[in-house]
Amino acid sequence: MAFALGLLSIATGCSSDKGDKTPQVAVQVALVEKTTIEHTVTAQAILFPLQQAAIVPKITAPVQKFLVKRGSAVKEGQLLAVLENRDLSAAAQDTKGAYDQAQATYETTTGANLPEEIQKAEADTQQAQQALDAQEKIFQSRQQLFEQGALPRKELDQSRVDITQARNAYAIAKKHLDALMAIGKPQELKAAAGQLESAKGKYMGAQAQLSYSEIRSPINGFITDRPLYPGEMAAAGTPLLTVMDISSLIAKAHIPQEDAAALKVGDPGSMTVPGFEKPIEGKVTVVSPALDPNSTTVEVWFEAKNPKHELKPGTSVQVSLTAKTVKDALVVPVSAVLTAPDGTTTVMLAGSDGLAHQQAVKLGIRNGDDVQIVDGVKEGDKVISNGAYGLPDKTKIEVAEAPSKEGKPSAEGAKAPGGSDDK
Repeated sequence: MAFALGLLSIATGCSSDKGDKTPQVAVQVALVEKTTIEHTVTAQAILFPLQQAAIVPKITAPVQKFLVKRGSAVKEGQLLAVLENRDLSAAAQDTKGAYDQAQATYETTTGANLPEEIQKAEADTQQAQQALDAQEKIFQSRQQLFEQGALPRKELDQSRVDITQARNAYAIAKKHLDALMAIGKPQELKAAAGQLESAKGKYMGAQAQLSYSEIRSPINGFITDRPLYPGEMAAAGTPLLTVMDISSLIAKAHIPQEDAAALKVGDPGSMTVPGFEKPIEGKVTVVSPALDPNSTTVEVWFEAKNPKHELKPGTSVQVSLTAKTVKDALVVPVSAVLTAPDGTTTVMLAGSDGLAHQQAVKLGIRNGDDVQIVDGVKEGDKVISNGAYGLPDKTKIEVAEAPSKEGKPSAEGAKAPGGSDDK
């Protein structure tokens, strides 16, 4: 009986010793470092020319000749092609003759005919005025003689008739002059001016039609398409030539709304082009103010210089746009951040007491495998980067060494104080 009790006592003691030993969890840690972090938005994009013009003729006519070919460099205003225009040239010549004739008529009307008629009316009015003055003097003289009894009444009455006739003649001449000055001159000038404007308009219209037969470049660039040959019919409204300005190229990308909200015009970036060793630098030039209704994304334009014309429109590229840069930011690996169902974020700190401590944090910029911690930790803290998922607060931990990218033990693999002494 005593022997049995002794064995039970020994067994109970051993069981008690095993229960008192706290289990340890192997984890890997990373230091909270202060460094520069960038919010980079990446997306696939297609290259487009800076400017493009599909030149369409306004008239239908055969192509007389081309002055450029596919791949030719052209300048703004340069003559590229000429359409058959002999009929248009003849029409322009005909209307020019009519315009010259109307102009001569206008000059004759304003400089000769009308002024002569006005001068004659002015002379007639002046002559009638002088005749009236003379008759008034004769009447006054005869009236004095009649009052003195030296002149019979018959001659005085005749003088009254003469002065009345002279007054009427003056009134008619004056009215004719006033009519020419007030009505005749403006109306005749207006008619001559109208004929001149009509002839000028027809001439300008014929000149415009003739100019449509000359196809000129609206921009600087290169000829990328020329579907017709000389002699073939160029149809109005159908592209005859295509000119592209590729001095700079636009990478058009469709970016999710939450990423596009961080971008603005002028943000720097780069694009990776197949066949090019180095990324090509550029900047954001357009952030669309509206969503694409089909994809619910935002179209963003990224412009890059193309001085050697090596980049080709239509190429598929990847753009990396720097939306924000923060210096001296506290950065930890993304794997160290735990997100709860309610959206709150925490990290597990490896404490100097050998325990894991849960700490609520506020996140900032994320860039690849790194994320900024705005609040909750300080520089030099150790966060559990591997093994924190599902780990209860204040669990005893053992820091395991994590191999670095070169295959050597990482600084993050240093054991936490007290981590192995308790083993």
